Amino acid sequence: MAQKPSIPKGTRDFSPFEMARRNYIFDTVKSIFKLYGFQQIETPAMENLSTLTGKYGEEGDKLLFKILNSGDFLSKANEGDLLARNSNKTTFQISEKGLRYDLTVPFARYVVQYQGEINFPFRRFQIQPVWRADRPQKGRYREFYQCDVDIIGSDSLLNEYELIQIVDKIFSQLGIGVTIKLNNRKVLAGIAETIGEENRIIDITIAIDKLDKIGLEKVNEELKGKGISEEAIQKLQPILKLSGDNTEKLNRIEQVISGSKVGQKGVEEIKTIFAYLKGGNVASNVELDLTLARGLNYYTGAIFEVKANDVEIGSITGGGRYDDLTGIFGLPDISGVGISFGADRIYDVMEQLGLFPKDQSVSTQVMFVNFGKKEEGYCLPLLNSLRKAGISSEIYPSDEKMKKQMNYANRKGVKYVILVGESEIADGTVTLRNMESGEQIKIEANRLTEYFEKDKG
Repeated sequence: MAQKPSIPKGTRDFSPFEMARRNYIFDTVKSIFKLYGFQQIETPAMENLSTLTGKYGEEGDKLLFKILNSGDFLSKANEGDLLARNSNKTTFQISEKGLRYDLTVPFARYVVQYQGEINFPFRRFQIQPVWRADRPQKGRYREFYQCDVDIIGSDSLLNEYELIQIVDKIFSQLGIGVTIKLNNRKVLAGIAETIGEENRIIDITIAIDKLDKIGLEKVNEELKGKGISEEAIQKLQPILKLSGDNTEKLNRIEQVISGSKVGQKGVEEIKTIFAYLKGGNVASNVELDLTLARGLNYYTGAIFEVKANDVEIGSITGGGRYDDLTGIFGLPDISGVGISFGADRIYDVMEQLGLFPKDQSVSTQVMFVNFGKKEEGYCLPLLNSLRKAGISSEIYPSDEKMKKQMNYANRKGVKYVILVGESEIADGTVTLRNMESGEQIKIEANRLTEYFEKDKG
């Protein structure tokens, strides 16, 4: 007996029911992106490996999916490296391409490649899948969709404020209560400088970014393992334990890192964003979180992370400011800021909270039962009229038994079934059955479209 087929761990198939719900999220996100003047692009699933490596830090590079070269992929491999099991060198000899890890680095490549055709500041959005060779677990997949929105070619902090507005508007429309966490990588750099470890900013941020997941003790152990001095770790403790409201935390950290110019610049940027927020156009809670680090190396300013208030699932949105991401591709000094919405985690949150509209999965509103060729001839013009009016409709493709056709309609969630027999053809009517209530009425055939247009309105 043939083995039942399966899919790789960390990937999923989506049924029509699930796709209807996913499209509800995508359509909501896309409509708000467009409302704020963003334009859509797409980039290939695969990029040159040289484009991707070195952009996500050492840990991120380990999670890149590599694609073997076509044909005899070992033909360019160095035999000595193979025998020595030197995977770092061998990887680039047998693989020239990789699946994209996120949408931001491909976007930076896109901006540099098409810089002569782009109108700056460029407001772009992108909704596509990404891949990470991560360990699959609840809320963490190897293939998942991101919904990215970025503004590149402007260093104005008004852009950060607008992105916070977009986050607030999207989650308000989806019905998800969220907390928007805000920090600044310049503040983190100031902290590193203050504790005497300014050259270890990457190690420090990678470690403290795990505070919510592994706790303070484990973070301290990781810092020690990275070679951070015991004195520096002790100086860091009050900062990691800092509490109070946004103003109190901001005032305290301003005092702590008063000797760091870059840190003070970060504090001023946070103050500017909070000043914009005083306008009252954001209903969600925005919280200053000085332990928020966002592990990606390319962030240079404000960083964001969004948590659902009522579900334990980790971050459902994140992003930040990157001042020179395009510089790695030969176009320096182009500042940008962006946020990525994790569609898959948002789906899981909405499912747990029961937030999807009840009729979201219905694909067909009306189905004509098929009693034979004569009845088909009568029904097909009516079917075409409904479709022209934007009423989702279908006809059962063959004159199967009535029970089979009705079971099909029930399982598909069809709202209305239309029955046409000899009597209906004779008097120019149709019999309309409401599949929820079981109620049946007769309607003149030439008024059928009008009936559903009124129902739709």
